[in-house]
Amino acid sequence: MTVLVDPPMWPNHGMLWGHLVSDSSLEELHAFAARAGIPERGFDRDHYDVPDQRIEELVALGAELVSAKELIRRLRASGLRVPARDRVRRH
Repeated sequence: MTVLVDPPMWPNHGMLWGHLVSDSSLEELHAFAARAGIPERGFDRDHYDVPDQRIEELVALGAELVSAKELIRRLRASGLRVPARDRVRRH
């Protein structure tokens, strides 16, 4: 049971963003996000989008920093990954 975060590399709103996921359950992910003060609006089907300035704090709270490739591999292995074809685009 681990919460994972990848390095911020996705540009949006003038900053870079990373992803926060759980490799075991959405309940674990939501509980961690709530403890970290991440707003619910940051959740997108199987992950939270997190801005670059929060990454160190999330690691200090217990998230494991992994590569984007490792994050996706472990998210898929957990069965929690929502494939892109099943995602509803947010506006």
